[in-house]
Amino acid sequence: MSPTVDELRNEIRTAVGRFERPESTAFTKESLAAICGAVGYDIHTDRLPSKPQMRAGILSAIGELETDDPEQTQTAFRKAQLEAVAAALVESS
Repeated sequence: MSPTVDELRNEIRTAVGRFERPESTAFTKESLAAICGAVGYDIHTDRLPSKPQMRAGILSAIGELETDDPEQTQTAFRKAQLEAVAAALVESS
């Protein structure tokens, strides 16, 4: 049985040194910033970019999007995107 969206989010959180969440919740800006660092998408941490910008950057860094255009990621990650991010983190470790 494939993991749920919540399980995938928690797998990604722990892979980048963040804490699991007992309830269903989208990534915080800090979690997205940690994922950006893990996949090699460079951000300036003095002022974090928007969530859509970081989501687009993550997907671009792992080859799921051609560019880091935030217009393509205005909503939270979909399950297939979470699976791709989790797989990329496993490959990089």
